[in-house]
Amino acid sequence: MAARTKPSSDIAYLCRALKAPSLAASVERLSERARVESWTHEEFLAACLKREVASRQDHGGENRIRAARFPARKSLEDFDFDHQRSLKRDVIAHLGTLDFVEAKENVVFLGPPGTGKTHLATGLGIRACQAGHRVAFATRARPPGGPPRRAESSLTVLIEGAVGSITSDLNEAPSGTAPPLIAKLASQAFPPAGAGAPEAGRHAPS
Repeated sequence: MAARTKPSSDIAYLCRALKAPSLAASVERLSERARVESWTHEEFLAACLKREVASRQDHGGENRIRAARFPARKSLEDFDFDHQRSLKRDVIAHLGTLDFVEAKENVVFLGPPGTGKTHLATGLGIRACQAGHRVAFATRARPPGGPPRRAESSLTVLIEGAVGSITSDLNEAPSGTAPPLIAKLASQAFPPAGAGAPEAGRHAPS
């Protein structure tokens, strides 16, 4: 009769086979908690799977943030609203829910240099990455990486740093629609130097 291997050895092997290092690192702690709290088998299994899923989501978000090529890592939470008192916090908080992505709308930040347009656009982009969306930060000098058709077909959100704009759902918007719209808005509504905080606007694609 073949000798049985220890459960810990089996678990370590299976975690390697499943490429689940986070589960491997936490299974001993979870199993001890399960014994103490008298979990059912289903509860223990659910806890293990939740831990691995959470880890993969965290790593996926970090990978998407790196792939987006943001000029700097800036979050909405780090924005200095005291410096820009005329900017409405509730508007930015609502944009942070990312409902404009689901609605396939564009977001445009207008304002003079140094008022936080890029910070806000980057913050929304990072929030989108963490929510599972594929994002790219582009400027006139640095378009999204890869051939245009291939790059755009896999993106959910495109941030154009020139005027602090965010174009959502590139698969639905006609090619070339958003940039002319944004350029037109910028030429008509850019405040003169020395004006107040950036203005956030939402516009549905044409």
